[in-house]
Amino acid sequence: MKLSRIFQPRKLSFWILVVLNLLSLALGHITQTYALTGLGTVLVIGLTIVNALISTFLAWRLVNS
Repeated sequence: MKLSRIFQPRKLSFWILVVLNLLSLALGHITQTYALTGLGTVLVIGLTIVNALISTFLAWRLVNS
C-alpha cells in the first residue's frame, strides 16, 4: 500500500477529500475561536466525526484503487 496513491487529481473522490480536509480545518478554527453552547458543541463534534469517517473511507478507496 502506497500513500502516494492518495494524490489522484483526475478522480472526484480526491477533490472531495480535499474539501473535507478544508472543512476539518474550519471546524478546528470554530472550536478554538468561539465559545460554543451545548448544542453547538454537539453539532461540531457530530460533523467532525462524520467528516473523519468519510475522509477515511475516501482515502482508503484512493489508496486501494
